[in-house]
Amino acid sequence: MWNNLIERGRKMPFTDDFDIVVVGAGHAGCEAALAAARLGMKTALFTISLDCVANMPCNPSIGGTAKGHLVREIDALGGEMGKAADATFLQSRMLNLGRGPAVHSLRVQSDRVKYHTYMKSAVESQENLFLKQGEVTAVTFEGGRVTGVVTKLGTSYSARTVIIATGTYLNGVVHVGEVSYASGPDNVLPATKLSDSLTAQGITIRRFKTGTPARVHKRSIDFDKLERQDGDEKITPFSFTHEEGERLENKVCCYVGYTNEETHRVIMENIERSPIYSGRIHAIGPRYCPSIEDKIMRFRDRERHQLFIEPMGLDTDEYYLQGMSSSLPEEVQLEFLHTIKGLEHVEIMRNAYAIEYDCCDPTELLPTLEFKKIGGLFGAGQFNGTSGYEEAAAQGLIAGINAALKLQGRQQLVLDRATSYIGTLIDDLTTKGCSDPYRMLTSRSEYRLLLRQDNADMRLTQLGYDVGLVPRGTFEKFLEKKRLVEGEVERVKKVNIAPSQELTEYLESVGSEGITTGAKLSQLLKRPHVTYDGIIQFDDSRPQLPDAVREQVELQIKYEGYIAIQQEQVDAMRRLEVKKLPQGMDYSQVTGLRLEAIEKLNKIQPLSVGQAGRISGVNPADVNVLLVWLEQHRRAKED
Repeated sequence: MWNNLIERGRKMPFTDDFDIVVVGAGHAGCEAALAAARLGMKTALFTISLDCVANMPCNPSIGGTAKGHLVREIDALGGEMGKAADATFLQSRMLNLGRGPAVHSLRVQSDRVKYHTYMKSAVESQENLFLKQGEVTAVTFEGGRVTGVVTKLGTSYSARTVIIATGTYLNGVVHVGEVSYASGPDNVLPATKLSDSLTAQGITIRRFKTGTPARVHKRSIDFDKLERQDGDEKITPFSFTHEEGERLENKVCCYVGYTNEETHRVIMENIERSPIYSGRIHAIGPRYCPSIEDKIMRFRDRERHQLFIEPMGLDTDEYYLQGMSSSLPEEVQLEFLHTIKGLEHVEIMRNAYAIEYDCCDPTELLPTLEFKKIGGLFGAGQFNGTSGYEEAAAQGLIAGINAALKLQGRQQLVLDRATSYIGTLIDDLTTKGCSDPYRMLTSRSEYRLLLRQDNADMRLTQLGYDVGLVPRGTFEKFLEKKRLVEGEVERVKKVNIAPSQELTEYLESVGSEGITTGAKLSQLLKRPHVTYDGIIQFDDSRPQLPDAVREQVELQIKYEGYIAIQQEQVDAMRRLEVKKLPQGMDYSQVTGLRLEAIEKLNKIQPLSVGQAGRISGVNPADVNVLLVWLEQHRRAKED
């Protein structure tokens, strides 16, 4: 029946014409559609349910380790996620403050419903953007290019580009114990036909899995038995557009609990009832966000595992149990939760579940996120094999930007690994691929001292403005901040501080030695534990500066030497990035390459020698062979 409707849709005239169609209105789809529409493209955003726009089917939070970096980069480029997080958060915390600034990461607990409402309103009010409820069952093609989409009702819409951002809806199957059924997240209908359309065009479809914990009732939690976790007293916003002095407040507390020996016993006794271990789930799950049964099986020597009890919103009594994802039967879930201190009488409102879904092989994508073999077709978010709202939104933003730039005949945006975590994410996906749902980690970036969350605007706002997403007013404020930072760094390097008893006492109080001769202010700042604000009393000429400017000044000076070393590494990397490789070439014709390298290079078709060197299976000797071949090729062309 549905095949007939699709075929009829292909033959019928288009109901409407769009420049860009985005399939899926999750975090990737919303960012993609907003970016495309803001760049002047007539854009349609399709969702199976309007009630699921920017839904948070897993943890209602934004940010976290490395993920906070992504959100601030999205904001610096002109995306929406950071603004939405600031407008709807319940509690804000800066993570990893006990470590260096490269890994400081902002995380907020969001109000799930308010976040959805904010994003839906942003989409609805955006000029050039048309939000539509309907299941896209096919993408239509002609001559290796996208021509449009067909919906479940057989209606056709033309499109010059299509962005697939289907999240976990694509052929979604939910598993709870021995029960399995076709479903998207939160019992919403799955998208059951689109994969066939993509497979017919030669796109590789794979099967991944993720999961989510139970939601429990507030009245059934004994908070006195749990560890209280308060938010930060001084709150850092996600968005660089947030006005300094505009008050942000924590509205709730979160709590921490722990599993125990009894919890582990209950799970182990029922482990064969988990579809992961009974063999009913064959899809690959996330390595860095395992289910509680996975944790207990893999780390049997651990006496306990941490869980976080977090509210879902101000207008609901649902609480989320972060760290307790499971696909065990409902009665087992209740039994093991009752063994946890503070949850002895907990009431489950929504059961935990695992969900399998279809996704593509991201090595089939260009760094622009367009499919190599199909003109005008882009992928974003979990469809590309990632895990997490932030990773999805980052890809959606880039896919939306590049779909628009492609239609405008402008140079598309490719962020390299030294510009951003977004660039690292996309390079990892398109160069190395992923064997399980990809999650961003600070350890994935070799340039993380340069890619701090605090300087995302310094790295990316100019790019966002050049593309056309950062408004003029925002850009001018950024330029003023940049001017203040550069001016103060220059001043601090020139200011001399005379020795004094008071200065010696301060330096010794922070574990540093006093000085006997004059010293540059910048030299003192490079000492451990000496802070820019801490030495204000010895700096008579200091101007009044915003917090964000003072932070940048201190970090740039304190880590100047390390930053210089890392910049040298970046320069070396970029010298290989500019050495472009021809597309569609047969690497078996390059003498001296190993067989494994030939196989990988022919599959990935890297754009540059630099990208080739990051492919698993291509070693430094292979890179040298490519460099020699390129030089010989260049000379042959000149002759």
